[in-house]
Amino acid sequence: MIKAMLMNKYLGQEFLKVTIKTTLIFFALGFIMNLFEEINFFKDLNVKVYTPIILSLLFTPSLLHDFFPFIILISGILFFLKIKETYELTAINVSGVSNVSVTVIPSILSVLIGVFLITAINPITSILVKKYEIKKGAYEVDQEYLGAITENGIWVREKNMEKNNIIRSSYLKDQNLIDVSIYEFDQNNDFIRRIEAKTADISSLKWNLKGVKIINSEGIVSSNTKENITFISMYDIDKIKDLYSNLDTISFWDLNREIKLLKQRGYSTKQMKAKMHRSFAFTFFLLSMLLLSSFFTLGTAFNESNTTYAFLTIISSIVIFFFNDFSAVLGETEKLPVEVSVWMPILIIFIFSFIGIIHANQK
Repeated sequence: MIKAMLMNKYLGQEFLKVTIKTTLIFFALGFIMNLFEEINFFKDLNVKVYTPIILSLLFTPSLLHDFFPFIILISGILFFLKIKETYELTAINVSGVSNVSVTVIPSILSVLIGVFLITAINPITSILVKKYEIKKGAYEVDQEYLGAITENGIWVREKNMEKNNIIRSSYLKDQNLIDVSIYEFDQNNDFIRRIEAKTADISSLKWNLKGVKIINSEGIVSSNTKENITFISMYDIDKIKDLYSNLDTISFWDLNREIKLLKQRGYSTKQMKAKMHRSFAFTFFLLSMLLLSSFFTLGTAFNESNTTYAFLTIISSIVIFFFNDFSAVLGETEKLPVEVSVWMPILIIFIFSFIGIIHANQK
C-alpha cells in the first residue's frame, strides 16, 4: 500500500514538473509571437516601448488556454518517454503494475488541471482579454463605432465627421431592430435631436425606419415627422450580429446568463452554446490527449528515436487542430448539431487512444 502511494506520488510529481516546464515554454513562445504582432501594429504610432509588452502579457494567457490540449499531449509524450528510456517503466512493470495503471495518475491530474483552468483560470483570462481589447481599441483610429448587448437592450455608438450617434434597441428580430431610439449629438457632444422608431430594417447601412417620431433638443415633437425615413449608419445586420465576435471575453461562469440575454435580444445563441459545450468538454479533451500521448509512447518499441515522437506529435497536433476546426464549421453551418460538432472529435480521439492503451497493456 505504502509502496503504491510512493510510486503514485513520484509519477504525479514527475508529470507535473514536465507539464509546468512545457507550459512555460509555450507561454514564452506565445508571448514572443504576439509581441511581434503588437510591435507591427504600433510601428506607425507614437506609443511607449512597454505598451506592446503589456498588451502581449494581457493576451498570452488566453492564447495559452487554447494551446493547453497540445501542451498536455507534448507533456505526456515527454513524461512517458522519460520513464520508458530510463527503464523506470520496466521496474514498475516488474513490480506488477501494468501500463494502463501507469497512466492513471497523469490522467487524474489532466482532469484536475482541466477543471482548474475552466473554473478558476478562464474567468481571469476573460478579464485580461477585455482589458486587452479596451487598451488596444483606444489606438485603433479606424474604429468609429462601438456596440454592446446589455440587460437594457442593444446599444450602438458611432461617430463621423458631422455628428455622433447613440442608438438603442430593445431587441433584434430577423433583420430588424425593434423599438429604436437614436440620439444625435454634434461634434461638441451637444444634443441635437432624438429619433424614435418602432422598427428599423438594418439589412444594409441605409436603415429604413418605420413608425418614426422626431423630438428636438427642447423635447418638442417635430411637426415634420414622417412615417418612414432613411437613416445612414455605420452598422448593418452583419456588424450587429458580430457584437460577440470575441467569445474569449466571456467567462465560463457568465455563459448561461449571456445565453439567456442573447435570447431576450433576438440573437442566435449557437456560438455561445458551442462555447459552453467546449468548456464542458475541455477536461475530457485534455484527458483524451493524455491517453493519446501514452499510446504513442507506451504502445511503441523501445528503439524508436525522439525524432519519431516529435514527428508524431506535430502530425497529431495538425490533424487534431484541423479536425476540430472542420467539426466546428459543420456546427456553425448547422450541418451538425452544436453538441455533436463539439463532442465528436473528442470522443473519436478518446476511443482511438483507449484502444491503443489496451493494446500497449498487452505488450
